[in-house]
Amino acid sequence: MSLQLPAVDVPPQPWTGRFDGDGPGHRRWWQVVNQPGNTTPGTAGADVEAAAAGRPVALLGFASDEGVRRNKGRTGASAAPAALRKALGPLAFHLDRPVTDIGDVAVAGEDLEAGQERLGRAVAGLLDAGHQTVVLGGGHETAYASYLGVSGSAAIRDGQRLGVLNLDAHFDLRDEPVPSSGTPFLQMARAEADAGREFRYAVVGISEPNNTRVLFDTADKLGVRYLLDEDCGADRVRDFVAAFLADIDVLYLTIDLDVLPAAVAPGVSAPAAYGVPLPVISAACRQVALSGKLLHLDVAELNPAFDIDGRTAKTAARLINTLLR
Repeated sequence: MSLQLPAVDVPPQPWTGRFDGDGPGHRRWWQVVNQPGNTTPGTAGADVEAAAAGRPVALLGFASDEGVRRNKGRTGASAAPAALRKALGPLAFHLDRPVTDIGDVAVAGEDLEAGQERLGRAVAGLLDAGHQTVVLGGGHETAYASYLGVSGSAAIRDGQRLGVLNLDAHFDLRDEPVPSSGTPFLQMARAEADAGREFRYAVVGISEPNNTRVLFDTADKLGVRYLLDEDCGADRVRDFVAAFLADIDVLYLTIDLDVLPAAVAPGVSAPAAYGVPLPVISAACRQVALSGKLLHLDVAELNPAFDIDGRTAKTAARLINTLLR
């Protein structure tokens, strides 16, 4: 499939990593990205839906932390796309489909909304061209940019039921006069209502002490499904995700890395005092991948300035790798 590259602000940069050889059995991500036909045949799980397994992957960076700044968080997430690529590069490549790095959409100054619109157009175009899209954020304002792309794609125009699954310690349903990293899902709810569609939103990992009563009330009014972090045992999360997947046709998955314990993900805007264990989050990602319903995914809130030994970036890279297999 020929890929018509969307306009981006920063072109793709060279990928790097450990070199063990040129053969298919030695390949790592850095050797495969942006190399047409350079895949590792026969490595995808047999139970992955054929349509999902066959789609080429398109990576897009969203270099933004304006939403975090507006939300009074620790800025630095604009450097996350480069850190995520650095963490992905050395990983062994076990996918059976090509991966293309499109480059970055970068928010210029305080003009978050224009950046979100540009990313949305790029995502919609790539989805309509038959790609599975992955956005490397960025603060969680990335989520609304992703939504603009997903909701503008042919999948939604054709009437398929969209579900938004958020792995996150926060609802991000703030009602504020200016959009930020704390508002994207309320923005989505209003956009879905304007379009005459049901807002299907679920969150795994909500931290009760870090979400006000108003946010819980907003979630209840909107019919949001959620699990508190303290209730996120492996079986409970598996059943929760399965029930949500059963009610939708296509899924947009967004991972706010602050859903993980601070020891696992220290490099975020708001480190978690409790968090959901990595094995539980990883299992949920694998469950989503195997469903065959994953249309688009993004990873948000990595802040390299506060990371320790690249721990958060490496964890995020592993989750992305899991979701694409």
